[in-house]
Amino acid sequence: MAPAPAVVDAILSGLHTDPFAVLGVHNSVDGFVARCFIPGAETITAMGLDSTTLGELNCLHPDGFFAGNIAVKSIQPLRYRATRGDVEWSVTDPYSFGPVLGPMDDYFVREGSHLRLFDKMGSHPIHHQGVDGFHFAVWAPNAKRVSVVGDFNEWDGRRHVMRLRRDTGIWEIFAPDVRAGSTYKFEILGIYGDVLPLKADPFARRSELRPQTASITTGELEQDWDDGDHIKHWASVDKRRQPMSIYEVHAGSWQLRDDGSFLSWDEMAERLIPYCVDMGFTHIEFLPISEHPYDPSWGYQTTGLYAPTARFGEPEGFARFVNGCHKVGIGVLLDWVPAHFPTDAHGLRQFDGTALYEHEDPRQGFHPDWNTAIYNFGRSEVLSYLTNNALYWGEKFHLDGLRVDAVASMLYLDYSRKDGEWIPNEYGGRENLESVRFLQKMNQQVYAAHPQMMTIAEESTSWPKVSQPVHEGGLGFGFKWNMGFMHDTLSFFARDPLYRKFHHQEITFGLLYAFSENFVLPISHDEVVHGKGSMIAKMPGDDWQKFANLRAYYAFMWGYPGKKLLFMGQEFAQWSEWSEKRALDWNLLQYPLHEGMRRLVRDLNLTYRNKPTLHARDCEGEGFEWLISDDVEQSVFAWLRKAPDCKPIAVIANLTPVYHEHYTVPLPVAGRWREILNTDAEIYGGSGKGNGGRVEAVPQGHDWAAASLSLPPLAVIMLELES
Repeated sequence: MAPAPAVVDAILSGLHTDPFAVLGVHNSVDGFVARCFIPGAETITAMGLDSTTLGELNCLHPDGFFAGNIAVKSIQPLRYRATRGDVEWSVTDPYSFGPVLGPMDDYFVREGSHLRLFDKMGSHPIHHQGVDGFHFAVWAPNAKRVSVVGDFNEWDGRRHVMRLRRDTGIWEIFAPDVRAGSTYKFEILGIYGDVLPLKADPFARRSELRPQTASITTGELEQDWDDGDHIKHWASVDKRRQPMSIYEVHAGSWQLRDDGSFLSWDEMAERLIPYCVDMGFTHIEFLPISEHPYDPSWGYQTTGLYAPTARFGEPEGFARFVNGCHKVGIGVLLDWVPAHFPTDAHGLRQFDGTALYEHEDPRQGFHPDWNTAIYNFGRSEVLSYLTNNALYWGEKFHLDGLRVDAVASMLYLDYSRKDGEWIPNEYGGRENLESVRFLQKMNQQVYAAHPQMMTIAEESTSWPKVSQPVHEGGLGFGFKWNMGFMHDTLSFFARDPLYRKFHHQEITFGLLYAFSENFVLPISHDEVVHGKGSMIAKMPGDDWQKFANLRAYYAFMWGYPGKKLLFMGQEFAQWSEWSEKRALDWNLLQYPLHEGMRRLVRDLNLTYRNKPTLHARDCEGEGFEWLISDDVEQSVFAWLRKAPDCKPIAVIANLTPVYHEHYTVPLPVAGRWREILNTDAEIYGGSGKGNGGRVEAVPQGHDWAAASLSLPPLAVIMLELES
C-alpha cells in the first residue's frame, strides 16, 4: 500500500515527525512492503544483510522515494542497492532496525535515577541486529522532529530522522555503517516548526577542534589502566589526614611547543609529570578541560561537558596522562563547571527551541556576571545530566576528584543581583534549594560510586557545613577552598611591613574558623589575572624584600593548617601576570632568586609530605596551638603543629625586615629542637641568617620551656623536637 502523497511530501521535506511509521519494513494486506527515501537514486533493489535479493522497489517520487513488496517472512534489517546511471552504491536502511533503549532506561530516566546515561545517551558504537554502526540518543522533549546529521549523510536532516520515546522525550536512532571519526550534530525542528541552529551533542565524548563545533563519533575509551594501587590507596584512607599539595595548571599555557602550538597530552605527560614528581606536589588540578569554544574563557564556559577538549588530542591521550600520573603517585583533579553554560548557538541554550537545560525566566536562568545561562536544577533530567558527568570522569578517566567552580553562585538566588532581579524560594528566602539538592545528590553519588575521588567546593561565603556529610545536614563536599585565608593573608603580606602591626588580625582571625570546614588553602589563578599582577609583584619593598616576603608567605601557608594549592608559575615567582596566550616564563629559572623560590617550594612540599605532624591534623583543631599570637609591634607569629605519635613542629614567622638575634619563643618541651626549614637560607636566595641547625629549649616551669632564637628578617623557620 502506497502512502498518501501528503505523507510522501512530508518525508521529502523533512517535516514528518515519525518516519519509522512510514519507512523501513511494514506488514500490509499484500504481504511485507519496504519503503525508503534515498535522494539521487533512480532504481532501488532491496536485499537482506546476506546480499540476497528480496525485491525491486518502485519509484513513487523522483526525489528518491521508493516502495515495493519484498520476499521476507518477518520484519528484518534491509540493505538497498541504489543506482543512478552507471553509478551504484549500497545503503543500509536505518528504519529497518528496532530501538536500542529499553523500558528500564525509560523508567530510570523518568525517575531521575539513571546513573549510566553516559553509556546510553550521545553516540556509541554498537553491533545491532547483525550490523555495526552508531546509536544516537538525545533529549529534546519539545521538538517536533530531531535528525542526526553529519558527514555520513551529507548533513541532510531528512536521512536520519530519529524515533521519539514519548515517555522520556528522548530521540534515538541506530545509524548503520557509520564509523568512528565521523562529524555530526543534531538538526532540530522546534516546537513552532522552525529549524534551529545545528546543535552539538550534549553527551558527545569527542569534539572538533575550535573554531569548528561538531561532535565526533568515537569508540569506547580504550586504556590499559595500571593504577590499581593508587586507586586502592585513595579509596581506603581518610583524605583529610593525607598530605595534599595541589599544582593548579592551565593545560594550554604551562608550556608550549617551539612553534607556539599546544602540547599534546603525551607531550605534557613527558614534561609535567616528572616536574611535579620532582617538585613534590601530590596532585595536579587542571582548569576545565571539557570542550569549550573560546580560549580566553579558560574552559569555564563549556559546550561539551563529556568531551576532553580537542586542543590536546584525542580522549585516550588524557586517559594515558591520568594513568601516567597515577603510576608515580600523583592524583589528577579537574575544575568542573555545573553552575552555568555559554549561550553559543550550537550549545545547550534553547536546545529544542525551549528553555530546556536552563530556566526560562532570566531572573533564574541568566547569569549577569558572565552572560551565561544557568542550569535549571529543578529538572530531574538536568540533574541527571550533571550528576552523570561527575560519575563519568571518575569511571572512564579514573579521576581523583572534582573542584566544583562557582558554588556560591549556585547557592544564592540573589547572587550578583539587585532587588527585583531574582525570585525567592518557596519559603521566601534567597537560598537556591534546588541547587542544594543537586549538590547533595551529586556528592553522595560520587563518593558512593568512586570512593577514591574527592569533591572540593569553591565557595566564598559562610554557608554552613559545605564539607560536612549530607546525613548531617551538609552539602557533602570533601573539602572547601578557604577564600578567607587567601584574602586576609594576601592583604597582610601585600602591606608595607611598617604598617603590618595595624593589621595583625588579618593573620590571627583565620584561626577562629580554620577547622569549621575541611579547608584547601588556595593561591589560585584568580589571584594572578585581571590586573591583579603576579604573586611576586604583589609583595612590597625592593626586589630582595619582595622575594623574602614571598618565601615567608609560602612557608607560612605550608605551616598553616589546611591542604595547599598553588597556581603554576608562582612556584618560581613569575613576574608577569598569567595569560592563557603564552607559556610561563621558564627562562627565569636561570636567575638565582627565581631558582631559589622553586627550591623552597620543592622543599616545603617534601617537608609537608614527609612530616605527618604538618598534614595529619590539617582539618582538626587538636593539631594546632598558638605559641605567640600577640606580638603586634614586631609582627612575629609562632604556633605548634601536632599529630598523634609524631614529634611536634614549631612554625615561627618574623614578618618585618628587622633581624632578631635573641628572640624568646615558648615551646612545649625542653630539649633540642632541629631547624628543618629556614626561608632565609642562602640556597633559597636569603641572607643566610639562622640558628646553626639547632636550638636548645630550657625549662621555664614544669609544663613548658623556652628557646632563644635567631629570627631572620622577613622569614619563617620550622623547628622539630629532636629528643
